[in-house]
Amino acid sequence: MFHQNVRGLLHKSEELVSFLSPDFPQVLSLTEHHLKHSEIDFMCMDQYKLGAKFCRESLKNGGVSVFVHDTLQCTNINLAVFCKEQDIEACAVRINLSSLTICIISIYRSPTGNFLHSLHTLDSILSFLHNNTIEIIICGDFNINYLNDNDKKSKLDNLLLSYTLYSTVNFPTRIHNNSVMAVDNIFIDKVKYENYSIHPLVNGLSDHDAQIITVNNITVDKRINKTQSIRKFNKFSISQFAVNLSYENRDNVFIEKDVNIVFNNFLNTHLRIFNSSFPLQKIYSTRNNKPWITTGIKTHASIKENFI
Repeated sequence: MFHQNVRGLLHKSEELVSFLSPDFPQVLSLTEHHLKHSEIDFMCMDQYKLGAKFCRESLKNGGVSVFVHDTLQCTNINLAVFCKEQDIEACAVRINLSSLTICIISIYRSPTGNFLHSLHTLDSILSFLHNNTIEIIICGDFNINYLNDNDKKSKLDNLLLSYTLYSTVNFPTRIHNNSVMAVDNIFIDKVKYENYSIHPLVNGLSDHDAQIITVNNITVDKRINKTQSIRKFNKFSISQFAVNLSYENRDNVFIEKDVNIVFNNFLNTHLRIFNSSFPLQKIYSTRNNKPWITTGIKTHASIKENFI
């Protein structure tokens, strides 16, 4: 599963998917998508479908969403009654696997929102969803720094502990000016699913780094991708890439003093030009999904079938 505060999804969906290729996560949780209902409903994400969403009606920006891989069946869980812009914005999907049912909740809490209200509402959401037949995973931007001890962290941990949910992120997810924070997090039942791995992904799409978690003892049916995306490189596209770079204004890089901001600005510029010069193209996969079935086996099976 993948989570990132994308700080606006409208012009980033293709770049996001290209970073995830070829090992596409089963689930994408995207916070602060900044989209309206009409915009996110028609958002095209290669390999993925929209499973759940929350969009702001009064204020700008914000919003949360969950995209699910095309090969998985999911059901939207309507949490609109619990949501309040800035305080707590949430959506959820139910995914039925062969071995179990998983509920994935995506949450965004603004730093200016009412923390106690968000805490009480999250308790109501979990009470509404919790039962013995479903496993819950929560991910999102909580704007609570998990790299140091603080009152908000303690209160959130105590609440989630009552539902056997534990924090998994122990690395920075946002570096801004002189502050290093882990404000984004993923919560799972680490007692039941202790065999997991999690790592950050720096893709330059936001000032928040993404998190990718793999829970190794949850079985998902093997996927067969009918299409794949590639980039084509030739003399013309490489030349055009160099020309576009030469015309780029570097003011946003050199005016900053913080090395992390300088690097992010530099990387964002190059990624934007790279993706426009070498766009992803979808092609049909000709991969043999059963390579062990040789021509000899097919011939033998055909002959045997004629004698039956």
